[in-house]
Amino acid sequence: MKLISFAVPCYNSQEYMRHCIDTLLTGGDKVEILIIDDGSTDNTGMIADEYENKYPGICRAIHQKNKGHGGAVNTGIAHAKGIYFKVVDSDDWVSEHAYEEIFNQLETFYRQGTIIDMFMSNYVYEKQGVKRKTVIHYRHTIPVEQIFTWDDVKRFPLSQYILMHSVIYRTSLLHECRLCLPEHTFYVDNLYVFKPLPYVKTIYYLDVNFYRYFIGRDDQSVNEANMIKRIDQQFFVTKAMIDYMSSFELVNKPLYRYMKHYLSIIMTVSSVIAIKSGIPEHLQMKKELWKYLKSKNTKLYRQIRGSLVGNAVNLPGYGGRKVVIAAYKAARKFIGFN
Repeated sequence: MKLISFAVPCYNSQEYMRHCIDTLLTGGDKVEILIIDDGSTDNTGMIADEYENKYPGICRAIHQKNKGHGGAVNTGIAHAKGIYFKVVDSDDWVSEHAYEEIFNQLETFYRQGTIIDMFMSNYVYEKQGVKRKTVIHYRHTIPVEQIFTWDDVKRFPLSQYILMHSVIYRTSLLHECRLCLPEHTFYVDNLYVFKPLPYVKTIYYLDVNFYRYFIGRDDQSVNEANMIKRIDQQFFVTKAMIDYMSSFELVNKPLYRYMKHYLSIIMTVSSVIAIKSGIPEHLQMKKELWKYLKSKNTKLYRQIRGSLVGNAVNLPGYGGRKVVIAAYKAARKFIGFN
């Protein structure tokens, strides 16, 4: 029995993937580590094979043509044999002490015959050159160390949402919601978290600093210059989130409130990136994005457009620009700009 499947998407990751994988090995033979070589052109594939040979039954090397981060995650889900599924990017790692606590809790649930839909923990921004680390926790918003449902979830602060780094999903739930991420597209981690939410009935939060999220490489997708360069992909993902939420009749009010909150943040990030670039084409894309939301779901549009952040990113003139700068600073917290 495999308790957790870890998917490690790797593209030209030879410089840092070993550290990531080594921190996952402490789970022993009750975990599997799926090292997905996504068409790498360096020694990534060779390193993946090395770990499979050294740790048979724990590490599996999967080689594929390049499909991007979403395609690598899809491959991980398709091959996963564990009860739970977790994505750990190859430049990130996990805290071994927190790992042990999470593993023990999931193992206790398994012995009791209890399977949780979504297991949550904290993540830490490991920003290059910064000694004081920022920890993202949820202890003031959701119950700690108890099984709960959406009805127990409070309102999230404006600058906080559930990131991919926070969650471990029940593997079969990802199949139930038919999660399939777009290939060759950045920022699909938002879809990875967002799409399963209506299927989540039980949640557990352990207040430990598990995931270490590295920030600082120039080629990272959350680098500001890269986000501007790939703005079309940011907007593509945002529209996909609009489509998905509009396809559900969400009767659970706390679930609807949280998904609206999440979408509001992503709408803000997309808008701020467009404004920050100052390119007329991007500003037109921003206008079209808000029109798209209105055409898909008028009620949702009114709620998000009428919110503080919705108003901020749509104010005209100099006053609007000043508010947008403030929104931009807040957006840096949302997405970890370096």
